[in-house]
Amino acid sequence: MSDDKDGVYCKVCGGIIPQDTKIGSIEVNGKPTGINQLDFILDEVASLHLQSNSDIRNELVKRAKVLNYIPTKMSDLYADALLHVYKERFKQKE
Repeated sequence: MSDDKDGVYCKVCGGIIPQDTKIGSIEVNGKPTGINQLDFILDEVASLHLQSNSDIRNELVKRAKVLNYIPTKMSDLYADALLHVYKERFKQKE
């Protein structure tokens, strides 16, 4: 089989990377990390008009887990990184 028919595989989980998705990037534990549908996740959580950082953080990681593999041990690091990007996007105060 030639490589062009095999597709592009994720280096973390080994699955085929869909070609029609929008992957954004966040920094998790100092490493750039791709998040499938990042813009969609951020916009969906913003539409909830949540006030507390804890609630925003929980919704972000909950929604990200639906579309991305997030190791349980790193869930808090992903949540922190997602909250940081969310605050940058929507210019919220710490």
